[in-house]
Amino acid sequence: MKINQTVLKEFILVGFSVYTHAQTVLFVVFFCLYLLTLTGNLTIMSLTWVDRCLHTPMYLFLSALSFSETCYTLTIIPRMLADLLAKKRSISVIGCGLQMYFFLGLAGTHCLILTFMGYDRFLAICNPLRYPLLMTNMVCGKLVVSAWAAGFFISVTEIALIFRGSFCSPNLIKHFFCHMRAVLRLSCLDSELTEFIVTAISVSGLMGTFLLIILTYIFILSTILKIPSAEGKQKAFSTCASHLAVVIIHFGFASIVYLKPGASGGDDTVIAVPYTVITPFLSPLIFSLRNKDMKNAFRKALGKTHFLNKQSWITDA
Repeated sequence: MKINQTVLKEFILVGFSVYTHAQTVLFVVFFCLYLLTLTGNLTIMSLTWVDRCLHTPMYLFLSALSFSETCYTLTIIPRMLADLLAKKRSISVIGCGLQMYFFLGLAGTHCLILTFMGYDRFLAICNPLRYPLLMTNMVCGKLVVSAWAAGFFISVTEIALIFRGSFCSPNLIKHFFCHMRAVLRLSCLDSELTEFIVTAISVSGLMGTFLLIILTYIFILSTILKIPSAEGKQKAFSTCASHLAVVIIHFGFASIVYLKPGASGGDDTVIAVPYTVITPFLSPLIFSLRNKDMKNAFRKALGKTHFLNKQSWITDA
């Protein structure tokens, strides 16, 4: 048990306050990245909604991924941006719990959707004849719902463990959001066991989904290598190249955050930036730039907008 048993009602998010002279620059950089992230994800969701050619499981998964990513960034970045300009960076214990609940739930959902996207590519490449029967839009919808349910079930379990006791002074969270390790360090209870259990749950979920994706790509690669023509191999690999790139970036940065020993050195605030800011920014960029169907849908949407504007101008004239 900790000595100072003062029950806390609010926390102070230290965040980037230690970098006093860089806060304005950080605000501008993060704000621009957040706007671009929102624009990219909203574009993907809108194009998938309006273009019937994109009403396939592959793009429905992509749209679901963009939606979860939009919600995921919404739980952290607006608050972080406000704190970069504010003098008071307090957050209530309930508010902290809610932020952590949505962050962990959406992070879990994101990993599972990426896993299901890998499974979708596995079926499309390894079982092309049965793919239309095995992966319908209905099946895709059920998988997405199960990803959300599983992600938030894990989140509830972790939140119950973390917030089962009270918190002691000092009330300083050395992070820009309510990260579970940073909050657990303020627990009045002996938090070592709780931290081990919560970390084990997160790491198991992270590594479990990553290993499943790696397994699917082993089968995909073995199937692609059996294709006789070089053009056929390139065409097959191009359908999953964007997904593979996002998986490497997402799980690479996430592993740095969650596999880092709690007692090791390094600024947790800086280490979390690539996972919470950079990865969501790169994901829609990779999926849109490397996808011909998405680029064609974007051109069609721009063409329709230009045509409607032209018709409106002629009518007004």
